[in-house]
Amino acid sequence: MAQPVEQPVKSKTLVVRSAVIAALGGLLFGFDTAVISGAERSIQELFQLDGFWHGFTVAIALIGTVVGSLTGGKPADKYGRNSVLMAIAVLYLVSALGSALTSSWIGFLIFRFIGGLGVGASSVIGPMYIAEISPAALRGRLVGLFQFNIVLGILLAFLSNYMVASMVTTDAWRWMLGIESAPALLFLVLIFLLPSSPRWLVLKNRREEAADTLARLGVADVGAQLKVIEESVYSEQHLQTERLFVKRLRVPVMLAILIAFFNQFSGINAIMYYAPRIFEIAGLDHASALFQSVAIGVTNLVFTMLAMSIIDKVGRKTLLLIGSAGTVVSLGLVSTAFFGDEPAGGAVVLVGLLGFIAFFAASQGAVIWVYISEIFPNRTRAKGQTLGSSTHWILAAIISWLFPVVVGGDRMATSYAFAFFTLMMLLQGWVVWRYFPETKGKSLEQIQEEFGL
Repeated sequence: MAQPVEQPVKSKTLVVRSAVIAALGGLLFGFDTAVISGAERSIQELFQLDGFWHGFTVAIALIGTVVGSLTGGKPADKYGRNSVLMAIAVLYLVSALGSALTSSWIGFLIFRFIGGLGVGASSVIGPMYIAEISPAALRGRLVGLFQFNIVLGILLAFLSNYMVASMVTTDAWRWMLGIESAPALLFLVLIFLLPSSPRWLVLKNRREEAADTLARLGVADVGAQLKVIEESVYSEQHLQTERLFVKRLRVPVMLAILIAFFNQFSGINAIMYYAPRIFEIAGLDHASALFQSVAIGVTNLVFTMLAMSIIDKVGRKTLLLIGSAGTVVSLGLVSTAFFGDEPAGGAVVLVGLLGFIAFFAASQGAVIWVYISEIFPNRTRAKGQTLGSSTHWILAAIISWLFPVVVGGDRMATSYAFAFFTLMMLLQGWVVWRYFPETKGKSLEQIQEEFGL
């Protein structure tokens, strides 16, 4: 069978604008993830929580994220990517206002769980939508916008926490959490400007609408591109099964699980959720710890931008290999800094964490959502995104729940935790080198054909 050739685009305006709007879900994703780091100490004191229930309270949003990532794909296939993006915006809005205004621990848990539902669904639907409207030559950078907005949201959350803590003396944590409602409302309004995914329209046999959308997206030869999508969809619709865990899909399934596994066992969310506490264990006061968290956010943003600019040139696999080497060195430095009776102190910890964030952002952080959105065929892409995302968030919930229980305020326990993360990144480097194929510069249909799908 001849390899399908994706058609070039005449104009990138609508494609880029739509990707930017859809990626706002990533900004809310990042903000919601990081904002709790500034509020978690006050919440623990307010509700008088021990280590176990404190970890659970921080992780409840991630538990919601697991549910959201598992359930987001099916309505996206049934009702469309746009409708689900609107629902996600509403979840973010309700969660922000509810978490800020509630006076009970149970109410707080419920509203944070609702926000987690939005994060989980967004991690599936946002990259999926952007991948399906983007030409191959731009897909890596445009799907990378989602990751860029995640790290921008993380930076804004760290910065917002620091500013609120500096200006508000009573119930600052409520302002920290409530501010998210503003970008959530903006996201909800802008979603109405998005075109439908042409691939989803073809899946729903709405050929004329798909052709019209491809034309609006600037595809040079609409007929040829529509034929490429239709042939791919037709071949998939005549398969005996839609199940994900079948022999023919074992390669993309394995890759999705592995990249999500190593993403979380790098320790990234333990750092994002507990960065101020980690700096305090290293000897910094609370205000300085919040400020150092801003430095982490800035580094994350800068190196994500770097990765976005080179991901379609350097390639996904190469970035993962470089990132593996860099994170091993950086995490090893942090582990060493906490080790022994006379630890190295806050400055060394800051250097190690900034190095880790730089290498992580330039590799795993930028690659994961791009890679998972590329490796599954149209008919199972939603399920594949759900698999990768849910694996990612289940592990994130476990690590974020257990990290404060295991580490507490002990330097040696912290050293051992970072030594474990170091070993995981060493293992990631070998697995990526041995098993991960390169996908840069290939259409979704070409990738499917190379996988024998």
